[in-house]
Amino acid sequence: MSILFLEYPKCSTCQKAKKWLDENGIQYQDRHIVEQNPTVAELTQWYQKSGLPLKRFFNTSGMLYKELKLKDKLPTMTEQEQLELLATNGMLVKRPLVISDTVICPGFKQDVWEQLKD
Repeated sequence: MSILFLEYPKCSTCQKAKKWLDENGIQYQDRHIVEQNPTVAELTQWYQKSGLPLKRFFNTSGMLYKELKLKDKLPTMTEQEQLELLATNGMLVKRPLVISDTVICPGFKQDVWEQLKD
């Protein structure tokens, strides 16, 4: 199973998640979420495959999210506009973000990540 791990290395939650992957012997491809921001096509595919609300892919506690006042703006934006906005800056994307054949999970949710062991 191919696993993509998108992270911001200075993020403590990303560090904790990476440690968990390593401790569980899970092989993954590491990608810096700011230097290699997800594209609109990638985000669209992951969002559709995940079955999660699109808002889950936003880093709602991030400074940029708050500076742009996205809490108020997102409800009036189309899905396409939201995906295009997410693709403009990796700091808007919820991290860490893990992508596998069976799991797409924004944020470190250990109970969901357990599925990566299969």
